[in-house]
Order: sequence, then structure tokens, then C-alpha cells
Amino acid sequence: MHMTDQFKNKNIIVTGGTGSIGSEIVRQLLKTDAARIRVYSRDEHKQHELRQDLEANPRVAFLLGDIRDKDRLDFAFQGIDICFHAAALKHVPFCEYNPFEALKTNAIGTQNVIDVAIKNNLEKVIAVSTDKAVNPESVLGASKLMMERLVAAANLTVGRNPTRFACVRFGNVTGSRGSVTHLWRRQIDQGGPVTVTHKNVKRFFMEIPEAVNLIFDATRLMRGGEIFVLKMKKRLMTDFARELIKNFSGGKRIKMTFIGLRPGEKLDEELFTKEERSHMLETSGMYIIIPQHLVPDYTYLPSSYPGSHKAIIRN
Repeated sequence: MHMTDQFKNKNIIVTGGTGSIGSEIVRQLLKTDAARIRVYSRDEHKQHELRQDLEANPRVAFLLGDIRDKDRLDFAFQGIDICFHAAALKHVPFCEYNPFEALKTNAIGTQNVIDVAIKNNLEKVIAVSTDKAVNPESVLGASKLMMERLVAAANLTVGRNPTRFACVRFGNVTGSRGSVTHLWRRQIDQGGPVTVTHKNVKRFFMEIPEAVNLIFDATRLMRGGEIFVLKMKKRLMTDFARELIKNFSGGKRIKMTFIGLRPGEKLDEELFTKEERSHMLETSGMYIIIPQHLVPDYTYLPSSYPGSHKAIIRN
């Protein structure tokens, strides 16, 4: 099956559908034979902008709502086959200062998605997580780890219901709303300085199209409970900042200053834990973390995921 053939005649909802990732999912779905796409998000202005960008495409319906509102979510999920769950609070400092708000959206909101997906007999739910959920130090990371566990555990509670759940785990998405690249471009345009938190900070980076391709691959391959992780290179943030300065400064000399780590930030991010390595497969482009509570099970052998084998991790 081609990656996009899986959406033929499907009704699909995208929570957080006006965000950087969510809106790109919608745009890519419009290139498929999906029957109907529902954009579910809180911000009416962003919905207005996206509707204009899509030239009021009749295949796309816009529903205002919050994933915290279970009744509204239930209404939105009626007649849906597949959910891409991208709604989240994602800024580290704001989650750090508003921890229960992060919990209400990222964890409780996700459980609402799970409950209404099962109630409405969806086929698949794919939730978007982050590398910050690996050995978390921040409220954001902890709330996303809880989200991952809720999504995996949902597969054990469906009974005879057909709904299956899985996660994708992202790194930093360049060009997404709130990305540091926007801040640095603005600082470069203003003549600097470019502010970096710490000289030794390292992050994983992926492009928005890579993120959406990972989501679509996960939708095609998932059997329930997996976490799909794109293979990404880790970069020093100072190297990334210097690259942007070189490309966008017009030859002007731009200084770089270090401002210290923000609350909840780590020097180094990870794609998976030491424990996850023992039940992880890999393909040429991704890692597939098999749900430990469902192992061993013949449906999770490498043969179930074309081109995969037991992950070989070299430190």
C-alpha cells in the first residue's frame, strides 16, 4: 500500500489542526483521496487564516473546540475513521510556570481523545509526542510522557472495539511556530546579538515535511501501542546559530551571547531511554519502540514492519 492510499475514502480529524504540524497534515491529506477532513482547534483566527489559505476547500470542515471539552470532542469525532492528535501545550517555560494547565491539555485532554475515539469506533489514533518525554526534566516532558503511557495503555482497554492507538516522537521541528529559528532570524535582522541558552546545548532537529511523513508512516505500520521515532542527527545549538548567521546576516558581523538554560531545559535531549532499547526495532529511517507490556506477541515481530530489524544502537 502506498503511504497515502491508506486515506482513501476516510474521514479524518486533526486536533490542533491549525498548528504548524496540524495544518501541514491537513495540506498533505488534501493531496490524498481522503473523503473529509475536520480541523479541530481553539483559535478562531488561525482557523480563519487556514481556511483562506486552503481557499475554503469543501472537503475541510473547521470546528472550534478544546480537547479539554469532552462533549464537544465527542461531537467532533462522530463519523471519523482516523485521528491525528497534535493538540498540545508545548512551550517549556509556560508549562513550567503553569504545570496543571499542561497536565489538563497534554494528559487529561489526551485521555478525552482516547475515550471519544473508542466510543465512536475510530480505526486509528496517532498522537504527537516529543523527545522531551525521554527521561523528562520539565513539566512539558513529564506531561508528554504521561500522554505516551495513556496512548499505549489505551490499546489494552478497547476490548472488541477496533480502535488502535500509537505515538510518534518528534525532535525540534524547524520552522514550526515557536521554533528558535524564528527568534534567531529576527535577532539577525535586528543586528544581533543572537541569544543561545548554553554553549553545550544539543538538540535533535527535523523538518515539518519529515514530521508529517513520520506520522503517515506510523499510521500505515502501527498495530497498537508503538512509538515511532524519526532517525535524526543531534546538533550543537551554537553550530546551528552560526549557520543561520552565515546564511541570513548578509555578511554583517553578528555576535552570539549565552543567556543560561531556561527552567525545565536540559543540556542534552535523547530519542529513547536505555530501557526502550531492549524492545526496539529500526528501519533505515526510523526507530519503532514496541510496547513492553504487549511483548512477546507475534504481531510485533520485525516481519510485521517491512524493512525492520532489531535496533542496533552504537554509543
